[in-house]
Amino acid sequence: MRCVVFGATGYIGGRLVPALLRAGHEVRATARDPAKLADVGWRDRAEIVTADVSDPVSVAAALTDRDVVFYLVHALHRKDFARVDRESARVVAREAARAGIRRIVYLGGITPEDERLSEHLASRTEVGRVLLESGVPTVVLRAAIIIGSGSASFEMLRYLTERLPVMVTPKWVHNRIQPIAVRDVLHYLVRAAGLPAEVNRGFDIGGPDVLTYLDMMRRYAVVAGLPRRVVVPVPVLTPWLSAQWVNLVTPVPRSIAVPLIESLVHEVVRHEHDIDHHIPEPEGGLTHYERAIELALVSIRNAEVPTRWSDATMSRAPSDPLPTDPGWSGGSLYEDVRERHTTADAGTLWRIVESIGGEHGWYSFPLAWAVRGWIDRLAGGAGLNRGRRDPRRLHAGEALDWWRVEDLRRPGLLRLRAEMLLPGRAWLELSVVPAADGGSTYRQRAIFAPRGLAGHLYWKAIAPFHGLIFGGMVRNITGAAEKSTFERENSRATP
Repeated sequence: MRCVVFGATGYIGGRLVPALLRAGHEVRATARDPAKLADVGWRDRAEIVTADVSDPVSVAAALTDRDVVFYLVHALHRKDFARVDRESARVVAREAARAGIRRIVYLGGITPEDERLSEHLASRTEVGRVLLESGVPTVVLRAAIIIGSGSASFEMLRYLTERLPVMVTPKWVHNRIQPIAVRDVLHYLVRAAGLPAEVNRGFDIGGPDVLTYLDMMRRYAVVAGLPRRVVVPVPVLTPWLSAQWVNLVTPVPRSIAVPLIESLVHEVVRHEHDIDHHIPEPEGGLTHYERAIELALVSIRNAEVPTRWSDATMSRAPSDPLPTDPGWSGGSLYEDVRERHTTADAGTLWRIVESIGGEHGWYSFPLAWAVRGWIDRLAGGAGLNRGRRDPRRLHAGEALDWWRVEDLRRPGLLRLRAEMLLPGRAWLELSVVPAADGGSTYRQRAIFAPRGLAGHLYWKAIAPFHGLIFGGMVRNITGAAEKSTFERENSRATP
């Protein structure tokens, strides 16, 4: 089918486009700023157009010769989001009817019955109603918390659980929620495109587990390998005060945290599962909560961290971070990224990179490396005593001082995984890229995935020394390559 996705730069939209492509659909992805899609892996397989859902002209152009509309737009970051979402939905509904669209698919939220809804849930419900009344056959899929790295609700859960071993929480932590894995949401969205025209209604979708928010935090801690979290519920924290606390403890913006917290005062459990009569469950069944958490964390656990220079060759799970995810998502990962252009050619620079460690050292502040190695040895770790087998050539899997060679793509990328004792996991990536002028660019990336509050405090404690350690490495590695080039050229010039 010929599909158009409004909201392709969003969390779900960025994952839906490749899922539709894999299913054999022709996809047109819209964005107000197409530059945001410059780094997505599917850019060459989908048509990317500029469109603003509040502008009838651009919407009409995006709908030309399309069969199915996926509407995944939400202006949650704006104070007047309810008005903006209502007016935008009316524009798309009206233009879809004029264009003869065969199906609209919208992802909304589960709403409790007979309760006064939060502004967030009321807005999602209103948008669904506008689309259902458009005259175009519409499916509204209603979900609670979506489990996947980058989802605002999940990231809030992640940050709170990882950073606070003891939490003072409001009473709503005992409310029941039916979370669903992002892979299952995508399953329903893709297959909703093929439903017959007589299906014009909403469906509740949810995973197999019904949990309280307290259960979700504690189970997250178990899956993430964190100590048991102590939670002290108190009656005085209003949703507004809770949102200010979330804004303080996590980088989730207040504009997003406030409406999400207000929605958590409700129990969000599916009221029906009629979707089974129209779309079968995924092969193997719906994903249990713990498995969904594992999938959301797998990229960090396996060191499949997103490296911008190799994104195009990486396969991604729906739960993995994407270039279109918000900057505050995936926050369990700290980075120190540096690069420097050098006149040394790529081959010379790579020889310096591959000879790092052991007798050649680490090219910055030897005393600091030695002291850290002694501390690690005293604590029972590997220290710096292991050295390396060959002073010039490395092999994937071998030990290198307190590192392990995890990935080696000669002559371009060396990834080392730390085996020192740390409150988390750490990697060091060193890469070499040839430059058009005959020189090269050295890129260096230190990566740390903290474990619990101790991990976050550890990174912040050593951050002031990064300029000295990591900055020194960049300068000295490129300097060594330039010196080697100079000496080689001089030796050739000497009679």
